Amino acid sequence: MTETQPGKSASWRPIAAIWLAAGLIDASQTVLFMHAVGKRSWFVVFTFELVSWLPWVLATPFIVSLARRHGWTRGRILATGGIHLATLIVVSLVGESWFAALQVLLNPWDYEQQPTFIGAWTTSWPYQVLPYLVVYALICVITYIADARERTARLNEELSKAQLAALRRQIEPHFMFNTLNSIAGLVRSAENDAAVSMIVGLSEFLRRATEDSHRAQVTLEEEVEYLQRYLDIQKVRFGERLQVSVEIPAEILHAQVPNLLLQPLVENAIKHGIAQRVAGGTVRVTGACHNGDLRLTVYNDAATGPAQPEGANTGVGLSNLRTRLRILHGDQSGLQLTHAAGGAEVVVTLPFSEA
Repeated sequence: MTETQPGKSASWRPIAAIWLAAGLIDASQTVLFMHAVGKRSWFVVFTFELVSWLPWVLATPFIVSLARRHGWTRGRILATGGIHLATLIVVSLVGESWFAALQVLLNPWDYEQQPTFIGAWTTSWPYQVLPYLVVYALICVITYIADARERTARLNEELSKAQLAALRRQIEPHFMFNTLNSIAGLVRSAENDAAVSMIVGLSEFLRRATEDSHRAQVTLEEEVEYLQRYLDIQKVRFGERLQVSVEIPAEILHAQVPNLLLQPLVENAIKHGIAQRVAGGTVRVTGACHNGDLRLTVYNDAATGPAQPEGANTGVGLSNLRTRLRILHGDQSGLQLTHAAGGAEVVVTLPFSEA
């Protein structure tokens, strides 16, 4: 094992819950046995068994912290083993002393002659060595396993974030190049006002993109606002050729969606639909929630072609989005592109969850 999170402290609540459950089981078994052989009242025995492990309960956070600070790394095995052995001896001596004191105080086994502290200590000590060793080892092993699982989960989360960030960086230059080419075209055509408006819109769009660049997911409301800024730029470029309709109910605007979800879909619709026709066309964005799933649709009436299967290569925007959806939601999400005589439609489904 390696050293892990030396500064992390153990939480009392799970420790107390685990020890309470173990104590209740141990006490109940002992009471049932004593009752079967006709021994003393169950209350004294139950109380004795329940509180006999109290020193170990109090020592558990210290043992957990010790296990985290002193890992079994190469070159430190002997030192770590010595530290744990010394701790085991100290805790065992304290625990056995407490165990013997309780016997003197409560006499749970109903001896005719009241036991003495030394007598109780020397009698029970040989039988307690192995249980104490097992308990100490279990505390350390559970700590190592819990930390390893937490480390793995954290690494997987960081890997997913890195993948999402890389995919996002793949989209942004794609949009930038298209927009800058449009601005260059406006400048060549001496449409200076339109070019300035487009530059201002691009500046605002990039400012918003920079602010949200660290977020893998945003609310649908934020995504719609982000899309609107993109559409403001495209309306300068296409003018009356581009008609847009966004119909998303207010009750689903708080849903959590991948960052940069709608903009690549609308960009794809404009590039492969509206831009291909002199007369332009209409892009319609709709949203709905059904059976716990969020369904978002982007339709344009200017594209025609054959239907595309789920895994088809449909360009940077759609393949990128498919990958991000798979990272975030696995098989619970999907993206489907279909072509018909009236145009093209992209449907995205993902689990509905509130931000």
